[in-house]
Amino acid sequence: MTKKIYLIVLLMTCRLLSQNEETSDWFEFNPPVNYSDSRITMNNWLDAPAGKHGFLEMKNDELVFEDGEKIKFWGVNICSARPYTTHEEVDQWVKTLAAFGINGVRFHKFTSHGMPENISTNLLEDKYARLDYFHSRLKENGIYYGWSPIYGHKQRSGDKEKLLAYDEIKNADLKNHLTSSTIGLVNFAEDLQSLHIELIVNMLNHTNKYTGLKYADDPALAFVELQNEDNIFFSTAETMIDKCPTYKKLITERFSKWLLGKYQTIDKFKNVWGQLAFDWGVEVKNISWDLEKGNITPVANHGIYDYEYNKYQQKGETLPVFLLDMARFLYEEQMKFYKKFEIAIRETGYKGVLIGSCWQAGSGISHYYNLSADHILGMIDRHNYFGGGTGHTLRKGKMQNESMLSKPGSGLLSMGMQQVSDRPFSISEWLSLVPNEWISEGNSIIAAYGLGLQGWDASFSFASDYPWFTDKLHTPGVYNVMNPLQLSLYPAIARMVYRNDVKEGGIVSVRNVNIPSLATGNLGFWETIMQSYDVKDYNGIVPGEALAAGKVVVDFVDEYKETELPDISKFKNDIKKIITSNTNQLQWDYSGEGFFSVNTDGTQAVIGFAKDKKVQLSDLNITIKNNFANVLVSSLEKGKSIAESEALLITTIARARNSGMKFNSDKTEIIEVGNSPILIEPVIVDVELKKHHKAKLYVLDHMGQRTENVIEISNNKIRIDGVKFRTIYYELVYE
Repeated sequence: MTKKIYLIVLLMTCRLLSQNEETSDWFEFNPPVNYSDSRITMNNWLDAPAGKHGFLEMKNDELVFEDGEKIKFWGVNICSARPYTTHEEVDQWVKTLAAFGINGVRFHKFTSHGMPENISTNLLEDKYARLDYFHSRLKENGIYYGWSPIYGHKQRSGDKEKLLAYDEIKNADLKNHLTSSTIGLVNFAEDLQSLHIELIVNMLNHTNKYTGLKYADDPALAFVELQNEDNIFFSTAETMIDKCPTYKKLITERFSKWLLGKYQTIDKFKNVWGQLAFDWGVEVKNISWDLEKGNITPVANHGIYDYEYNKYQQKGETLPVFLLDMARFLYEEQMKFYKKFEIAIRETGYKGVLIGSCWQAGSGISHYYNLSADHILGMIDRHNYFGGGTGHTLRKGKMQNESMLSKPGSGLLSMGMQQVSDRPFSISEWLSLVPNEWISEGNSIIAAYGLGLQGWDASFSFASDYPWFTDKLHTPGVYNVMNPLQLSLYPAIARMVYRNDVKEGGIVSVRNVNIPSLATGNLGFWETIMQSYDVKDYNGIVPGEALAAGKVVVDFVDEYKETELPDISKFKNDIKKIITSNTNQLQWDYSGEGFFSVNTDGTQAVIGFAKDKKVQLSDLNITIKNNFANVLVSSLEKGKSIAESEALLITTIARARNSGMKFNSDKTEIIEVGNSPILIEPVIVDVELKKHHKAKLYVLDHMGQRTENVIEISNNKIRIDGVKFRTIYYELVYE
């Protein structure tokens, strides 16, 4: 062995030994399946049966039932074929969801798994039977459900006679799971729209054999989403248009007619569009546009609008007229589809909330046209992910292994920049992804700053693929809620959300958008949304830090109105690098790697990189000894604060790894994925109580049942040692 090779091997060996040493005192995660005596379960927090307060409605920017009862959803996604699982598995699933305080399920992209082989407009009877049972059991336990039924609607052979060009769509290979689907085209093609509408109407008119109600008449069905991650500006629209000549001809002829209607004469059209448009068409589309020949196809790709918008913004100019005309035409086509779909759904009698789509359309003009379409239809809903390796397998390769805490308002929270002032806001797909080490921070950020300070109304993390904890951090995909870094935090998080511990902040920033002004390119402010597949982030005139200070909204105004730059200086200490929310309940310290504190009556917590920092809160002080951890102290009682409650739950979560999981030296690459069992990093934390009453600290097991270990508290000071007690949960009981 040469000296060079020897040194490399020695170096690698040292790194692996160092990682093994790092996890030497970590403990195996082993939650008992029988948790009848658990102190943390939340079944009695759910308002059963779901639907008892009537249908869910939008009241300005809140979700409210018909009888006036308000609600926020802390939910999960259940996807694909899983809604058709066995009754036995459904019973276990619902039991788990209720125990962890989950009050909402978004059933996602499930219709294609329940259809006959030759028809795409209804479900098989045996599939309905299983779906009906799942819905009924959720309802009994106070868990609402919503439908996200369509993601790339797969046409079937029996649909052929209904469609303009069945074979073109079938042969349009997108080289992914959306192949042979209606995605993109459906936003303007009436024949494909009819398929979508017929499917949803048939489902709403189906009677659940267990509840005896048509789905259209069941208020436990909280929302119906028209389509998932699709809009007329999305890049798959352009791809499908290019692959399907019949549909390309359809939209080309329609746009040419629209242009003639606007400009009346060819000469006027040429004068307004100018030579730039024709040069651009040849350069980008390799087409010499000619309205007389009717060959002008609108650009249906938000990536192009995004690129051009940023290019012209840098020059202090608006988008050229030809792109503005295209964007306006596409917006109108999207609105026609949504309106037709809405009318058909309402004719079934369904009175719940509607959602257009959950996807954005680049930056600037195309983005706000798309947001406006969703706003006119119903609730605003968006998706975001952060960290790790996005994709469906946990594979070797470079990953994003960083925390959101060093940059307030970044990552998952940046979706709040799309909240509209007079609509409820939901984030129906999100997750911090393994193998990023800091994923446990995501739950607290979404709950405290999203559903709390920003006033969001619903969260559905992605996804619950199994009815119990998984034995690895992945399933094998990275989108896994059912691991201890996610689900184990829910008993504390859900209590915080349902009690409304974190108050909604006052508005610190309003961006004014006038839709008619977009036709002339006049948005009135600059911003851009950076996107890498599922992961999105924001940059613009409103700093992301504003999301840590108070509520940030978009306001669709009737007349053009200037957008003022927000002043968050009174909430921000630039020297200490601390942002205090305008509710005075949250404080974000980004002086180092970052952490924030929650200081409310019902929940007091420290999240992030706060090693050896004594964080003083209203009822207690917290000093974490780990480099990174989540420590949440929660009142276990619904109507009582920490000061009033006789029992408190202390939740401690840091990092976790699969057994044998190994990284490279900078932890940006997985060398070995590892296997079960999951190993949990123990948290060591000092808690100093300000309430001078005699108390005991019960060490709980991994599902919240009391163990034989009881810690007597001396002088109101507690050393919680996860190395010694090898657990996540502790119960503080005052005598």
